[in-house]
Amino acid sequence: MRGVRAALAHEWIKFRSVRSTVWTTVVMAVLPVPGAVFVAATESLQPDDTVLGGALTLSVPALMLAAVVGALVMSGEYSSGTIRTTFAATPRRRTVLGAKAVLVAGGLYLLALPSVVCAYLVGGALLGDGYAQGDPMPALLGVAGAFSVAGLLGLAVGTLVRHSAGAVTTVLGVLLLPSLFGPLFGDAQRWVAGISPTAALEKLTQTSDATAEAVGSLAAWPSLALVGGYTVLLLLAADTALGRRDA
Repeated sequence: MRGVRAALAHEWIKFRSVRSTVWTTVVMAVLPVPGAVFVAATESLQPDDTVLGGALTLSVPALMLAAVVGALVMSGEYSSGTIRTTFAATPRRRTVLGAKAVLVAGGLYLLALPSVVCAYLVGGALLGDGYAQGDPMPALLGVAGAFSVAGLLGLAVGTLVRHSAGAVTTVLGVLLLPSLFGPLFGDAQRWVAGISPTAALEKLTQTSDATAEAVGSLAAWPSLALVGGYTVLLLLAADTALGRRDA
């Protein structure tokens, strides 16, 4: 137990010492609120949309930044060479990965939850009563959870790829490509696009874009569970690779 606490403390020190991860995390946490202000100022909310969906318009790019944070937490150490020092201080590599996972998942959730709640409150105040409010609870808890899952997905990819640029490109591809290429698959679009973390997020925010034809008929929480399931599988693969490879 003491070793786990020490590993968490080391990971926290490293996290806040690297500018790229710190600033990416800050932008991720700040982004949803200006998005709500922009939607209200431009009156760009669709008539069939909800205040919740409109206020969280920029939650999708924020989710991408959460995935980038997770990727950088591990791949950044390989790029800089500090991973050797990390494994020298904590020889049990599974403990290192576990500490990073706890830090990423917990930190992103604690930052994302107040951010999306504030975005919803700001959007509700600015947009008024002309639109349906949506059902914010427990949806906002799920939205924050989606950020944690995206971060863990990035961490798994960063562990497997080990190169920062490659890890960031790969995890952004996982988030974006299903939605981009889904229409090319005709009737199978809903199955292809529906497996993306962004699809689960759109369902949780109850945006009018999350139609059954576009992202499948699977409900919001089962969609998040699906994304969480294959993220766990990727983390297990990352743990196996981490134990077999040289630093």
